[in-house]
Amino acid sequence: MQKNWQCYAYSQKIFRLLKIFSVCALFVSGFAQALEHPKLELLIEELVSEHEFDESELRAIFRQVKLKPNIIETIQRPAESKPWHWYKDLFVNDKRIHQGVEYWQQHRAVLAEAEKATGVPAHIIVAIIGVETRYGRHTGGFRVLDALSTLSFEYPPRADFFRKQLIEYLQLTRKEGIDPLSLEGSYAGAIGIPQFIPSSYRVYAVDFNQDGVRDLLNSHEDAIGSVANYFKLHGWEPKQPVVVPTVLKSTLTQEQFDSQLKPTRTLHEIAELGVWVPSDLTLNQMATLMKLDGKNGDEYWIGLQNYYVITRYNHSRLYALAVHILSERIRFEYQNSSQGNI
Repeated sequence: MQKNWQCYAYSQKIFRLLKIFSVCALFVSGFAQALEHPKLELLIEELVSEHEFDESELRAIFRQVKLKPNIIETIQRPAESKPWHWYKDLFVNDKRIHQGVEYWQQHRAVLAEAEKATGVPAHIIVAIIGVETRYGRHTGGFRVLDALSTLSFEYPPRADFFRKQLIEYLQLTRKEGIDPLSLEGSYAGAIGIPQFIPSSYRVYAVDFNQDGVRDLLNSHEDAIGSVANYFKLHGWEPKQPVVVPTVLKSTLTQEQFDSQLKPTRTLHEIAELGVWVPSDLTLNQMATLMKLDGKNGDEYWIGLQNYYVITRYNHSRLYALAVHILSERIRFEYQNSSQGNI
């Protein structure tokens, strides 16, 4: 009996290994080249008929595109799925704060110009670029066309979104005169210093240094101006708060906290639940009540309009709060640095 059980267990192990190998083989053979993927034909048809692309040129491009399983593996492990205290420490730390102060000092004039033009504070712009790419140091090592093709064809949960971004990317590179096979970015196809997805690049990127090119890969001036423009067009309210910590004066159920990012209640309604609201806030403004798992227990926060605007950059409450806290730490250190008198 023992020998039979061992044989059965061994055979099951072999079966699992063969299954894994067969999946890998699909990527190596059938799924390795995008040109061979069955979904590509419909994409090419749409690009030709609706966006006036040349079919032979598209096939030449996609002949060089590789679909990569590690992109699927990476997108299934987002940092936003981690606890708040873990996520916060990832982005709000001494090194990133110090580098943020240096970045502000280095690009002081451009940041001041962008803030004056849009009303978006310099420290928010710096924090966004700091969270996204460590101030331009790490802009991604995946070929954008590989990433977007892989996610369009082989990631059903968001295939429609990435298919749209793939089309946007091809339109972007055509208009800007860029070889679509040349750009590298994140595993999700985000591009450049501020990590704009292709649709955002097309709509919100600006030629802030006025050299005739919207260059988010190499120009910090364009990156800074484009982040500021993005926030302005998404409704940033100058000189208004972003998010405030709060305390509960009574016990709340989980359902009484907001699950959506978009504010659906006024501060007055939140206060009536037994939540402390700072007296300097206008009670008729819309807000979001949040409970997050802090290192020393639950934390309670009230997000306002500008907090919601930050979530338009990345649809995550953890992301928006980390950007805010990092920005405040950078501003404090910058204002107190010997070279940072503002």
